[in-house]
Amino acid sequence: MEIFKLKPAVKDNLWGGTNLLEKWHKNTDKDIIAETWELSFHPDGPCRIDGGEFDGKFLKDVANEKMLGTACGKFRFFPILIKLIDARQNLSVQVHPSDEYALKNENQFGKTEMWYIADVTEKGAGI
Repeated sequence: MEIFKLKPAVKDNLWGGTNLLEKWHKNTDKDIIAETWELSFHPDGPCRIDGGEFDGKFLKDVANEKMLGTACGKFRFFPILIKLIDARQNLSVQVHPSDEYALKNENQFGKTEMWYIADVTEKGAGI
């Protein structure tokens, strides 16, 4: 099976910065990047395949059970979103819905988050 290089969806929210451009070398025409959605089947920012047989196609349109494994078959859609975030400003407090509410009202799963801090450049930065 071919390994896919992915081109992330890029989000330029107001609170974004320049670290994803300057330090992480994300290729985009945007001056500010808040987030890159590195692995995403989400309709608001699906990632694309970069190179190879499926170049330019959305991963969500190409991936199948053989590629993802049989455990993914129990989900209506791929349940993981992996992002890189550059928050130049404080982020707002967010409340995420349960799976039950989100599936009923938003046709997506609720949101359970796990954060891994890869880099801190500002003195006094924190969570």
